Amino acid sequence: MASPIGIDSKTPLQLVPGIGAQKASLLERLGLRRAIDLLFFFPRTYQDVQPWSTALELTENTRACVLGTVIDMDSRFGFDGRSSVGVLLEIEGGGYLRCVWYNQPFRREQFSIGRRVLATGVVKSSGVALQMRHPEVLLLADGEEPPPAKPIPIYPLTEGLQQRNVAQSMAAVIPLIEHVEEALPLEVRERAAQKLAFMLSATSSSGNSTLLNSESASVGLPLFDGDLAASAPPKLLAIHDALRMIHQPETMIEAHNARLRFIFQELFVLQLALAMHRHKTQYSKPAPSIPSNAMVHARILKRFPFDLTGDQTLAIEDIRRDMAREIPMNRLIQGDVGTGKTALAQYAMLSAVANHYQAAMMVPTELLARQHHRKLCEQLKDSKVMIELLVGSISGKDKRELLQRIAIGTVDIVVGTQALIGEHVEFAKLGLLVIDEQHRFGVEQRASLRKSRTVPHYLVMTATPIPRTLAMTVFGDLDVSILRQRPPGQSVVQTYVSEPGQQERWWKFVLEQVHSGRQAFVVAPRVEATSEEDAAGESAGAIQQWELLSQGPLAELRVGLVHGRMDGDEKQQKLDDFVSGKIQVLVATTVIEVGIDVPNASVMTILDADRLGLAQLHQLRGRVGRGRFPGYVCLFPRSDIGDEELERLKLFASNHDGFALAELDLKLRGPGELLGTRQTGLPTLRIADLSRDAEILQLARSIACEIIATDPLLNLPEHAKLRRQVVAKHGATLEISDVG
Repeated sequence: MASPIGIDSKTPLQLVPGIGAQKASLLERLGLRRAIDLLFFFPRTYQDVQPWSTALELTENTRACVLGTVIDMDSRFGFDGRSSVGVLLEIEGGGYLRCVWYNQPFRREQFSIGRRVLATGVVKSSGVALQMRHPEVLLLADGEEPPPAKPIPIYPLTEGLQQRNVAQSMAAVIPLIEHVEEALPLEVRERAAQKLAFMLSATSSSGNSTLLNSESASVGLPLFDGDLAASAPPKLLAIHDALRMIHQPETMIEAHNARLRFIFQELFVLQLALAMHRHKTQYSKPAPSIPSNAMVHARILKRFPFDLTGDQTLAIEDIRRDMAREIPMNRLIQGDVGTGKTALAQYAMLSAVANHYQAAMMVPTELLARQHHRKLCEQLKDSKVMIELLVGSISGKDKRELLQRIAIGTVDIVVGTQALIGEHVEFAKLGLLVIDEQHRFGVEQRASLRKSRTVPHYLVMTATPIPRTLAMTVFGDLDVSILRQRPPGQSVVQTYVSEPGQQERWWKFVLEQVHSGRQAFVVAPRVEATSEEDAAGESAGAIQQWELLSQGPLAELRVGLVHGRMDGDEKQQKLDDFVSGKIQVLVATTVIEVGIDVPNASVMTILDADRLGLAQLHQLRGRVGRGRFPGYVCLFPRSDIGDEELERLKLFASNHDGFALAELDLKLRGPGELLGTRQTGLPTLRIADLSRDAEILQLARSIACEIIATDPLLNLPEHAKLRRQVVAKHGATLEISDVG
């Protein structure tokens, strides 16, 4: 249906009056092609324009808005490489204010002498004059009047596009709001508002909720600061009000309420999809009942040459309960480094074998598959359990014979890579599938495993502690058991951040450790340098570092090399040589990050450590100190890193809690970079932020689960619009497109 202005939601932007071809081509760079795309293109933050102040009204450490004219500019470069851009404003009504930006040299091009500027920020004293650091600014054209005192939406931009262009384009499509269909039923909005009010009342006194804390009203991060929440409790607005207020708010309260509506909707639709997927996998087909009675339980525990931790015992009880049911187990074992996840996998696989079912274990790399296979064979060498390895490098007659034995059931446990989900692999009686380091496969691959003709139980494991919001998103269809406790006797790995000039001293320490019988890792993030200059310097890759160390400070030692470009047999041989002691120092890329277990390794050097995330550094640190000898890790950052990067590494060195580091990594790097660019299961979020919106995610999850419990396929008439949203946004990825 066309609107009174002669366009509808599908109208191409170049045909919208007031936009035209030139602006439309710029908007297309942001993925905006139709009128409806622009309407749902949300501001990233707001400039909270208040009545502007005179110089006499400015008070230090308070937020203010000033209107002034640029009368001077300067650019400076410090000895530490940092730059600054300063702009001096003559405030209308009298007085002066200096605006300054650090490490943003592009700011110099934005201003010109005589330009009128509206600047908003926190007023500070520089000792000479008042200033604002990194203020938000609105540049006024010649003769343009300053905007009224209300929030100004700040949108993401692309080269050639300015805020006023987006604002003018948005005004052209705003009339379409009345024709947008409401997707959230009134009952859902009211239920969410009630629960949100309860959450706020429960956390307002403690101040722990991100809903209540804000560094500034215009940052656009937390949804509500304490003053806003106290003056006007947040609401779940109807769609028409929410769209108007998010683009044209009269107050910051309106802007926040509008953002809250869309953040909740985005997370709610995602959680509905996950809840539907969970229900489907649980009830579409039964799984075999695999109980572990007292006798089986005792026999398996006798296989472990150690006592279980309390967390391991609780997780095993979760597994026993799940596998005894005919509802497929879908359990995630999330454990910190060294907490004993593999023992749980072994328990579950032996439970399956004891009940005459097959078990399979899938891991992301052939190197890790070979290690798991070797360990299982060693631990079960005196049993009748038949264990085989299925990886991509096995071919020809050997592979055909192995596939035949798996198909007729003479193989009990198969350890492999993605080769396990090949079209020619058929199990006679698969009862359990263990997936190690699941987040490296992605949701689509996990879904493909569930297409087999049998419906096994699933035990998913990760040694990378995952922040709570990511676990509820990427693994929202799984039950979770958490391992935090380490086995007795494990010491904390001593971690250091190298300062300039300490390299020689550190290499002497490595020599001392190796001469005392220990072994060492040296990690370089890249296989080889990208330039001759890097190859000879501190950013050399693993290949160059191996050459430099072999001929330099570690020349008297047996130094080996392993990286991802080697084939599986060569990598495995190098690792075997390291385990046996033939190699004393192993130079490697992050290929050794997960699962490599060499108890005699006590020292690790991580070069270019600032290139790696905290979670990845924590995984690497977990490769040393696994035996009875204390572990030591030294981080070598690049010499040109900034203070923030150095502080991040020092924070890592002082913190050994993988879960705390994962939460911090999420805030610093974001979910996509944290899980890797190949993670296909992580949805693209338009407005929600998993590192910020934990409470809203929990709220959305609880309501979604309540709805799916009574209407698993969203077939009720009042849920029809929700079902269309779920299928449109998440149907293909989450294997639920058949519900519509």
